[in-house]
Amino acid sequence: MTSTPALSGAHAATVRDRLIDAAEVCLRAKGIRSTTVSEVAEVAGVSRGWLYRHFPDKVTLLGAAIVRLNDAYWSESHALLAEIDGLDRQIAAGITHGRSAYDDPGALLMKLRVEEPEEFAACAGAGVHGLVPDLAAFWKRYLVAARDAGEVHAAVRVDEASEWLARAILSLTTVPGEHFDVGDPAAVLAHVRRYVMPGLRSDPDA
Repeated sequence: MTSTPALSGAHAATVRDRLIDAAEVCLRAKGIRSTTVSEVAEVAGVSRGWLYRHFPDKVTLLGAAIVRLNDAYWSESHALLAEIDGLDRQIAAGITHGRSAYDDPGALLMKLRVEEPEEFAACAGAGVHGLVPDLAAFWKRYLVAARDAGEVHAAVRVDEASEWLARAILSLTTVPGEHFDVGDPAAVLAHVRRYVMPGLRSDPDA
């Protein structure tokens, strides 16, 4: 059996976090197909029984690791967006930045997507249920600032609108289209201004 590096004691103490840490270690070392539940449990220093208390199967476990990797990449964009004025430009920059997680050939997410596309799709699908709420929470602060600045409707339902925006951005960053080049920042900004911003400026009670 191919050995995998053990986790250091510096990682999160909770069993769930340790298991996700271990899954990421195994993904980097062996990829999706060759990673086993037993190896993840061994790297995490827990029994398979404890693993199954937190994750029902390998797909769900690796999906959680893939989603966390994606979330970590998105968190980096806070620093980027802090330097940009205007919600429309922030959304467009967020889409472009998010796509780069998949465009960088050296990134683990891109490596897994290219080398094991079917397995990646299955695991990402299992983990994506946690991604929309996290992305919505990410964008909430920008919607609040935009509302206070008068960029969106004063009565915008921030929680609801944040989830809608998260779903729109997730689609634009991951699903290819036919009518504009999502890899072109100017085209993305025009699309956001044409379709996304009018939705946020409309009266939610109309």
